[in-house]
Amino acid sequence: MSDNSYLSIVTASRNDNHGGDILKRMTLFMNGLIAQTNRHRMAAELVMVEWNPPEDRPLLQEVLPKPKPGDYLKLRYIIVPKTIHRQYKRASEIPLFQMIAKNVGIRRATGKFILCTNIDLLFSDPLFRILASRNLRRDCFYRANRCDVPDGIDPEWEFDAQLAWCDRNTIRRLGMDARFQNINLEHLRLNHRAAYQKWMIDKAAVGLRLFWPPEKIKYFQIDSYACGDFTLMSREAWLDINGYLELDLYSIHIDTLGLIAASSLGYRQHIFPRDACAYHIDHPAGWLAMTPVDKIRFLEERPGIDYGLVLETGLFALRAKERLPINSPNWGFADQVFEEHVFPAHGE
Repeated sequence: MSDNSYLSIVTASRNDNHGGDILKRMTLFMNGLIAQTNRHRMAAELVMVEWNPPEDRPLLQEVLPKPKPGDYLKLRYIIVPKTIHRQYKRASEIPLFQMIAKNVGIRRATGKFILCTNIDLLFSDPLFRILASRNLRRDCFYRANRCDVPDGIDPEWEFDAQLAWCDRNTIRRLGMDARFQNINLEHLRLNHRAAYQKWMIDKAAVGLRLFWPPEKIKYFQIDSYACGDFTLMSREAWLDINGYLELDLYSIHIDTLGLIAASSLGYRQHIFPRDACAYHIDHPAGWLAMTPVDKIRFLEERPGIDYGLVLETGLFALRAKERLPINSPNWGFADQVFEEHVFPAHGE
């Protein structure tokens, strides 16, 4: 139980109610991780980067559940203060630079493998069983489907009841089907076709190799939808790609560029089976819940990278077989010492 060196789970948040009812969703996430690590006897650490904490609200460690002595989860809060946040020109519009915050966690994670995820998820038992098997490969990056569920889970329910409710009430599924990997059907808006139709399209996509250059084939095989919710690779791979791009922009599509960097450097994509999924608690402020007009207004206030540029940049990086030369060697504020609070899982 004392060995937390295999898996680090990295996420970022702040106590500002972003997305609506954030403390409830984080409570479900935290209790779920404690339950899953205990159930599967999987020692792991959760690195929660609390970015730019509001001065008029308590820190997350004061209001969220914590592992008890004897639990298998070790919890580390890393506090990135307002003084760091104010270095960015869009600091007033974007209170949480999510991917930069995750980089802070990646640079300080101790696990051999690092899962970057979000704070409104529950992991299915088949998914956590795979993680607990300790059979991950260093030359791969791993993706799991995201299954959106309504915000109707009661934190007082038993954990098995929460998972069963998620399984029965899935609204939508995002991510590639591991059976069809010749082309990402989501890019073509064909992911909801019948299985036999997807099989035919997937087989037909092999013929695209005659017409498309290798980088375009590889781009349209990357499982990029909702990849900010689940991207797992070795610590060495995260360091190799220099983490997520550190941009003074809203985080949309920056997660996709992380997968592109990994693919460009030769890491192989592995997609977990459909039942090994992450359940995402849907909320009105979520991107998929917005109308197109809502999205335009959102990006007017918080500019981000548009999809056309992601495609152009992705093809450029995959053709060159290189990472994008944007981050400094100090990415993730590697030279900074931040306030840290640790809640150990060993019972001392």
